Amino acid sequence: MKAVFLKEWRFRACDEEEWHPAVVPGCVHTDLFRNGLIPDPFYGTNEHNLQWVDKKDWEYQSEFEVDLELIQLSRIDLVFEGLDTYADVYLNEQPILSADNMFRTWKVDVKEQLKSGPNTLRVRFRSPILEDLPKLEQLGYALPATNDQSELGGLGDKKVSIFARKAPYHYGWDWGPRFVTSGIWREVRLEGWSQLQITDLYIRQDEVTAEAAKLTVMTEVNAEAEWTGALRITAGDEQWEQQVEVKAGQTELHINIEIKNPSLWWCQGLGEANMYAFKAELLSDETPIAERSVRTGLRDIQLIREKDEAGVSFYFKLNGTPVYAKGANHIPNDSFTTEVTRERYLHEIVTAVESNMNMLRVWGGGIYEEDVFYDLCDEYGLLVWQDFMFACSMYPGDEAFLNSVGAEARDNVKRLRNHPSIALWCGNNEIDSAWAHYVEDAGWGWKKDYSQEIREKLWADYQAIFHKLLPEVVSELSPDITYWPSSPLRNLTGDQEQHAYKTTGDGDVHYWGVWHAIEPFENYNKNVGRFMSEYGFQSFPELKSVLEYAPEEALELESEIMLAHQKNGRGNQLIKEYMDMYLPEPKDFKSFLYMSQVLQAEAITMAIEAHRRSKPYCMGTLYWQMNDCWPVASWAGMDYQGRWKALQYAVKRSFAPVLLTVQSTKDTITVHAVSDLGTVVQAELVTELHLNVGGRAVLNSYSVTLAAGESAEILSIPRSDLLGAHDPQQVVLTASLKIGEDIIATRQHYLVPERELRLSKPKITLTESQGQNGVPVYTLETDALARQVWLSTQEEGVFSDNFFDLIPGQPRTVEFKLRKPGVGSFVPAAAGVVEIRSMADFVDEESLVQCIQADSAK
Repeated sequence: MKAVFLKEWRFRACDEEEWHPAVVPGCVHTDLFRNGLIPDPFYGTNEHNLQWVDKKDWEYQSEFEVDLELIQLSRIDLVFEGLDTYADVYLNEQPILSADNMFRTWKVDVKEQLKSGPNTLRVRFRSPILEDLPKLEQLGYALPATNDQSELGGLGDKKVSIFARKAPYHYGWDWGPRFVTSGIWREVRLEGWSQLQITDLYIRQDEVTAEAAKLTVMTEVNAEAEWTGALRITAGDEQWEQQVEVKAGQTELHINIEIKNPSLWWCQGLGEANMYAFKAELLSDETPIAERSVRTGLRDIQLIREKDEAGVSFYFKLNGTPVYAKGANHIPNDSFTTEVTRERYLHEIVTAVESNMNMLRVWGGGIYEEDVFYDLCDEYGLLVWQDFMFACSMYPGDEAFLNSVGAEARDNVKRLRNHPSIALWCGNNEIDSAWAHYVEDAGWGWKKDYSQEIREKLWADYQAIFHKLLPEVVSELSPDITYWPSSPLRNLTGDQEQHAYKTTGDGDVHYWGVWHAIEPFENYNKNVGRFMSEYGFQSFPELKSVLEYAPEEALELESEIMLAHQKNGRGNQLIKEYMDMYLPEPKDFKSFLYMSQVLQAEAITMAIEAHRRSKPYCMGTLYWQMNDCWPVASWAGMDYQGRWKALQYAVKRSFAPVLLTVQSTKDTITVHAVSDLGTVVQAELVTELHLNVGGRAVLNSYSVTLAAGESAEILSIPRSDLLGAHDPQQVVLTASLKIGEDIIATRQHYLVPERELRLSKPKITLTESQGQNGVPVYTLETDALARQVWLSTQEEGVFSDNFFDLIPGQPRTVEFKLRKPGVGSFVPAAAGVVEIRSMADFVDEESLVQCIQADSAK
């Protein structure tokens, strides 16, 4: 086979004459920006002024020559890996393709249309807005699409996102802008072949154990005519071969093979992510006629849902070992997906690994991710919960729509099914619980807008997609992976027990009482389900990132730009209201940015600790969200620039293999230990009570035995015994698990609400010394309790720890890792000039004292 990639392109608006250089893969918005025809879409309020782009038709054109070697081949296919979205394609002015689904691969035989010498390929994109408005009018009633920002797009209440098989978040979301793109968003190539072509190679894992991997190698072959020869499969040093007969057209060949004592693929924390390379060759007298290769990892992954005394379990078992899923929800890394380089993907995946994660959920309002994303998850041992691309909306159920969805599902399941990281196929995000068909007063209030007849129609259309079409595709093409209809869901019961509109003893849970319902953080301890697949809390990016989309004069909570970069309605005010509940008042807006990150980190820390403490009842915690698609105040743990917020450091601590948590009531102090290790932990629990201004008041130690994978209460003592006569406002409790001199887990805990702590201005010193391999390490000490110490530097990278509390007499040593340009991974390095700040630098001391007095008076 010979492949030729088409790289030289130009574009224009269809109602204009002038052509401009274009980048493919790309989209109209990025091409307009590169040509200086629009301002930076992400800066200020520019988003609002660029909504005209999606109302136009756009045209892309490439001129190319076909060499003699290619033109002499029997068949030449033109392959579009992705067209966004409504596109008419012409080759030498002959129509060859009409596309209508962003998520599909489009292939057409162009042997007859190609000519020697110059050829012209033209792709005309029809406006997705003008294409779909008539569908809304024809339907006669609106379909729910909560996050479609139609008003911003100049459409009033006319929401058309549900009609296009296109990334839902392009129409806006409560963390993302509205940029409804058009363009050639994945590569374009000519594929020429003669006689035979292997179009797909799938390693179906029928039974995988440590003793043997029993596999079916499924090879899809296109042939000009009937052919007889040999099919050879190679994996490492092993080969299997058999004689085969191929029909003209498409044939699927199967070979059953077995690999003894395989090196299994494991996720982070359980073992190595071992991979195998498989190659299929069609041979004629030992001469290869066609070949194809794939890499996969051998593993057995199951979703375990078994009845128990609490309800029905919900957890993943990998190679027979239960996995406590620790991770986050992933959204696209950019509003313009072609701007995401391999380096940016790698930065996200390495961040997940550095943060002790073992799972990412590819959320259903974005895209089926690029191959490189899944390759990196395979390589680094991250499991992937994979949604189909449907979210927070009801969808049409006409035949054309269903056919398009079916083709989309087949394309993507076939593309992704060899990745060992894929742990689950999920039908959609939140639609079952939002509609809540079987409970009249549950859900998001959608049902009240429709007659009973239309309700039944919408639900029947929903079931056709998510209860019939998609599970059938998964069962046929990826039978070793479980299909889950919607997240969240209790069970597919067909009655009121189906919907996960409240926390119960089965299914997965999206808990948003904290944030959307303005419930206190403490409710994270009460609302724990079997698998927490969504929950979250917002913060702003750091000042350096904010200044990349806003000038100094816009640095106010309610400025036009700050509101434009806050997509969640009252989001900025919600942050402030929660801050008033839990933290001292920041002295200015720049301090508010810092304090918002502290607030977010403390919220999610409480949630994760509650979830892990509840193991094995709860066996998974995926917070919302991992990343951002543009610079914005959001739920992300790292901002659009890839800079870690306080949350990312908190998550790293909270997802550690061994975790300590401390809880207190007015009478009792309780310490829990949680282990994800596969071995018994024999350790010493050391508790210390420190004075905020220096000195240790109480020291105790206890022997602890923690079983493999156990969560257990390891200490409960009366509060009065620990505190004695000390003022609870002026002490901090530390609990540490030690094996010998090594501390394997530690936790600090305050005995009063944080707003009541009596803080003084600390003097923090930093000492630089040489660590291993000659890379500097930094030791910090303080003369008084320093809350939320923030280390920053001009270098782009991360510290081994940050946003931590520093206690007098307890030095903290950290390292710095540089985000290596063009690589994405972190490399130990010198940090340069390190700026050290703590909460005392961001709080007006006088207002803090007043705040403490007011709270104490209560």
